[in-house]
Amino acid sequence: MRAIVCHEFAGPAALRLENIPEPRPGPGQVLIRVHACGVNFADSLIIRGNYQRQPAPPFTPGFEVAGEILELGKGVKGLMVGERVIALTAQGGYAEQVITDAGRCVPLPPALSWQHGAAFPIAFGTSHIALARRARLRAGETLVVHGASGGVGLTAVAIGKCLGATVIATASREDKLQVARQHGADHLIDLSREDLRTRIKELTGGRGADVIYDPVGGELFSASLRSIACEGRLLIIGFASGEVPQIPANHLLVKNVDVIGLNWPAYVEQNPQAMRESLETLLQWCLAGIITPQVSACYPLERSVTALENLLSRKTTGKLVITVD
Repeated sequence: MRAIVCHEFAGPAALRLENIPEPRPGPGQVLIRVHACGVNFADSLIIRGNYQRQPAPPFTPGFEVAGEILELGKGVKGLMVGERVIALTAQGGYAEQVITDAGRCVPLPPALSWQHGAAFPIAFGTSHIALARRARLRAGETLVVHGASGGVGLTAVAIGKCLGATVIATASREDKLQVARQHGADHLIDLSREDLRTRIKELTGGRGADVIYDPVGGELFSASLRSIACEGRLLIIGFASGEVPQIPANHLLVKNVDVIGLNWPAYVEQNPQAMRESLETLLQWCLAGIITPQVSACYPLERSVTALENLLSRKTTGKLVITVD
């Protein structure tokens, strides 16, 4: 079978399309025929050796797929050969077939395409657990979403609106801000020409934001901490800026602020029930038309390197997907 293989920690340019042996599922596992695979920032980390749970080369990247079950391992119940599923994988999604634990699979409704299925789990799952479970976002509160036009940021805008919040979207280009507006953002902040703290204070009557969703880190995190309301919650989603901020504890004390970390993949192992319930809720919202996966571009398997390079250029909006048909 064909797969994208990483032999050294050298980034996208080191990836190669190769023929490798077909995998076989062990006990509690399923073999999936991959039709589409989501592209994530974490893919760029794992192929550089910077991921929190780092496999040794050679390996195939890819954490989320949509496909059909080809084979069940011993002891698997509740799933069937031929069933459409979305699945989370420890690695291996950039391939024609992948193995994963049966507990990491959720049925994919027929109304959703393979591409929408592959764009769904990580981006929407991250934002739903972050906002609903970790930050306890309530109707009537103000939510600020940084990187609001990206694959994860757009889901935070949509879910924030679902939960009844007023959503302020930030980005560094006008065209990206307009994408966030199309997905429900109430207010926009252009970081290339507006001061974050000043605009948030203006938009909230001087109070500050109740919840700030930050997948960027760096200087934006520091500005966010100065822009938050009393008893506000600052969500750490990631560090796309490349800079991990240090938190002055006295700032948290003065405003009674919560700084909340979100390691969404940890739920797969530590609390899979919470992860599955979250995805099932999101799928129901999707089928009801309340939320919609935003797939901005699809790439065939042989153009996986291009997909990753375009993701890292930050010139894209929405979710990038690799198709394996």
